[in-house]
Amino acid sequence: MFVNHLFILSSNPFFNAYTHSDALGKLIFIGLITLSIVTWVLITYKFFSLYMAKKNAIKFYRKFQSQKNNLLNFEYAVTEKEKKTNPFFRLYQLFKKQTIDILNKNKLCKENKCPENAVYLSRGDINFIESQIQNKISSEVNGLEKHLFILSTIVSLAPFLGLLGTVWGILITFSELQTMAAGSTNQMMLSGLSLALATTVIGLIDAIPALIAYNYFKNMIVDIEMEMEGFSTEILSTIELNYRQVDVIYG
Repeated sequence: MFVNHLFILSSNPFFNAYTHSDALGKLIFIGLITLSIVTWVLITYKFFSLYMAKKNAIKFYRKFQSQKNNLLNFEYAVTEKEKKTNPFFRLYQLFKKQTIDILNKNKLCKENKCPENAVYLSRGDINFIESQIQNKISSEVNGLEKHLFILSTIVSLAPFLGLLGTVWGILITFSELQTMAAGSTNQMMLSGLSLALATTVIGLIDAIPALIAYNYFKNMIVDIEMEMEGFSTEILSTIELNYRQVDVIYG
């Protein structure tokens, strides 16, 4: 079994290119393999985190719809783990806290002989809550995009690193052609060309899935952001309908 594994490795063109390359060539190979590992670890992590964010958001929204008429008294049991992956819940938490704080302030104001309708939300109060929600949405989107820049960096870096291996392999090939005897030139030339072609292929293998994953995750985040925008509009409309101070126009 061990002999079979050795035979498979020895017949692998990438393994051969690595073993016959010089120190810089090996370093380029290690860099490309490291980028590949980082790419797939990050793809797995981001896919799971975005999937859970979307799943928990849908679960929360369905529960929210069943108690929409009791907006400020809506309770939702959530674990600490789910709280970290539920943007809708965190958005609602901020909305509820800001709204109750303002209503409590206005109620206190009323008790101190403020205008009769001070227990309601003024237009300025609603605008303030809306601005806080928009800031929270931006913060949530930034959180969803965390580490995503690494994929976009790999998309650009991997082909360039592969190109470096290509140029270095060709440079070695021509250098050996000039300095070595004809009998040993063929082996060195093949080693240089093998390095040149293998690093190009690995660079593209790194970049292609990173590019696909980056675009997929960006579209997924845009969808979640639009859903948060729609959710914020819905809760603001509901709270305005129930609590906004009526503008009275006297004839």
